Amino acid sequence: MARTSEIKRITNETKIQIALSLDGGVVALDESLFTKKSKTTDEDDAHATQATSSQVINVQTGIGFLDHMLHALAKHSGWSLIIECIGDLHIDDHHTAEDVGIALGMAFHKALGQVRGVKRFGTGFAPLDEALSRAVVDLSNRPYAVVELGLKREKIGDLSCEMIPHVIESFAQGAHITLHVDCLRGFNDHHRAESAFKAMAVAIKEAILSNGTNDVPSTKGVLF
Repeated sequence: MARTSEIKRITNETKIQIALSLDGGVVALDESLFTKKSKTTDEDDAHATQATSSQVINVQTGIGFLDHMLHALAKHSGWSLIIECIGDLHIDDHHTAEDVGIALGMAFHKALGQVRGVKRFGTGFAPLDEALSRAVVDLSNRPYAVVELGLKREKIGDLSCEMIPHVIESFAQGAHITLHVDCLRGFNDHHRAESAFKAMAVAIKEAILSNGTNDVPSTKGVLF
């Protein structure tokens, strides 16, 4: 069965829609959130857009560095992913970053479906120059996250550094997974953050691989 989902999450703070395929391929939204008046320039749109024979990725949250991190997550997870968000960025980046993390987690949870016939656990390491991060994931249906990135700057681009681990925590909450992410070394905060998202991608890609059975990978016999 195709592991795909489409999510719409509308609040007074953000309007978000997501199309996701965990196995790549073609994804599309029925209708864009962006009108001609709200849409940014083509050059701005393209910074987190990529189309290959196996993947389609287009992330537009209104926060450039968040787009960059989610693009990396999708690319190295093997996903096809479209994210559109219109948020209250005139206030700050908090609602947009948090809600995109939650909605992406919800889309992942819906696309994965019942945790059956997959490895369940995944571990990933990813370097970026001097930075090295580790991620460990359990498709546990028990939302929990421990994130230690050691970021020192106030912001990277227009994304507050305090929101970067919170995006990961929000994703774990929406996805109903247990997730541990640590940056082990590095002095450049951009490199530390990006290596963390890439490590997450490697871990998630392993966890959702088929284990060759249709069994629930749990001694309890259920994961919910």
